[in-house]
Amino acid sequence: MPNRSSMIDWDLAVLAASRMSGPGPVVTRAEAEQAVAELRAGAHRSTPLVREYTGLVAEARTAPLLVVDRAGWIQANADSFATVISPLVEKMRERRGTPSPVAEAVGSRVTGLELGGLLGFMSSKVLGQFDPFHGPPDSAAGRLLLVAPNIVHVENELDVDPTDFRLWVCLHEETHRVQFTAVPWMRDHIHGQIAALVDSVEVDPAKLASMLGEGVKRLGDLVRGDDETSLLDLVQTPEQKVVLDRITAVMSLLEGHADVVMDGVGPEVIPSVDEIRTKFNKRRRSASGFDRVMRRLLGFDAKMAQYRNGAAFVRGAMDQVGMDGFNAVWASPEHLPSRDEIGDPAAWVRRVHG
Repeated sequence: MPNRSSMIDWDLAVLAASRMSGPGPVVTRAEAEQAVAELRAGAHRSTPLVREYTGLVAEARTAPLLVVDRAGWIQANADSFATVISPLVEKMRERRGTPSPVAEAVGSRVTGLELGGLLGFMSSKVLGQFDPFHGPPDSAAGRLLLVAPNIVHVENELDVDPTDFRLWVCLHEETHRVQFTAVPWMRDHIHGQIAALVDSVEVDPAKLASMLGEGVKRLGDLVRGDDETSLLDLVQTPEQKVVLDRITAVMSLLEGHADVVMDGVGPEVIPSVDEIRTKFNKRRRSASGFDRVMRRLLGFDAKMAQYRNGAAFVRGAMDQVGMDGFNAVWASPEHLPSRDEIGDPAAWVRRVHG
């Protein structure tokens, strides 16, 4: 377990999120066991398929595979959040000093409930995730999470073949595992970008209040539908925007690459892959009401843009230089595309390949 700050009541966050998330679809014990078994088998089957398609070599079972329920996903992400934001918590503590025991107790519960609400909402949306922050900082392991009830819920909602859909999801998530284990510098690079973001966070109360006030003025525009923007974008400084642009670019690359791989490998091993992709894309666009507003506020729509833009970048680069030429992107952090290059793969090809 990471070193947990008393400024956030993590246990309350996990409890609140678990109560908010709901149990997921109702299935028999036999159906649940079959889903778990198929997801485990699908993840292991995906390893050589991803290697053959991408040319990236990552040894099998180099990162733990966890098939979890929503509560398990919440706990795993609370642990990761505690690791990621601990430098920010310490920065705030240094700036403001140690609060009184009563103030800290009240504040920690408030932030715990807020974080719990965020995790609870997300826990019913995520199908899978590679968590690069699990394990010691000098470890390259991470862990792969597959959220069984959410996968079963979506396959039922889409009315698609369960075995095909489960393998399709596994191909995407296994690609993320390969990205982080076959590219040894990727984890440190992501850590470094997040550290730079934390270092740029404004903790002065007056400046922070001014930023929040400006953000509130623009909140209506966000709710009305800018799918490239999230709540975080409304309160960022120019320094943070530079870092966030770099993070957005690398996340677009990783997500888009995984989408290209899952669809590229799919026809060989998943008979209904075209039906799955068509129905899944329609589902991505169909959120409405409260769910749509929350997706915009929390950046889920921006996340969908990362899938689209990143996949277009990967396909555009591969069209010009092939898979081997595209794989130059994994050679060093300097070869990663900028946010502008994500929208212009020819510019990345010119810069990297001359």
